Amino acid sequence: MFTQTQIDSIISLLSESSPETKIYFGCDSVRFRSKGRTYAKFATVCIVHMEGRRGCRIFSNKSVEPDFDMKQNRPRMRMMNEVMKVCELYNQLMPHIEALAEIYEDKNGDIQIREFPIEIHLDINTDPKHGSNCAAKEAAGYVLASTGIEPMLKPDSWAASFGADAVAHSRT
Repeated sequence: MFTQTQIDSIISLLSESSPETKIYFGCDSVRFRSKGRTYAKFATVCIVHMEGRRGCRIFSNKSVEPDFDMKQNRPRMRMMNEVMKVCELYNQLMPHIEALAEIYEDKNGDIQIREFPIEIHLDINTDPKHGSNCAAKEAAGYVLASTGIEPMLKPDSWAASFGADAVAHSRT
């Protein structure tokens, strides 16, 4: 979950943005061992892509939790935790984002509704030879049921595969 300060920063940024600004949600995790136990560090991100071309701003939250996956090469529970976290973030921010929707007249004089395009990206591979594939259908169904949005999976899920991955690996 984001802090109120992060939410305020996102809303402030969006309130000054054009309707071409896009919002992406993603989550990634990294397994590690400490004192004989396995943990996962989760990084959940909201990426605001300014007008779809002027660069972006990454807002993130990190958390560490025990990893209970029995099979390291089939990380179903960890993948579903990523999905739960990204849906939780989406549902936390959407009331604030929806409050920014407004009717306006574009440069051609046409009436438009200002709504930001939103995508949810999952770091789950669609190729069965990869371990994360074990949760692909379940994860996509969970996101669709929780948010009404069809999620993007690898290789099209850059917000999770690159944005959240960089945060999880402390590269941001």
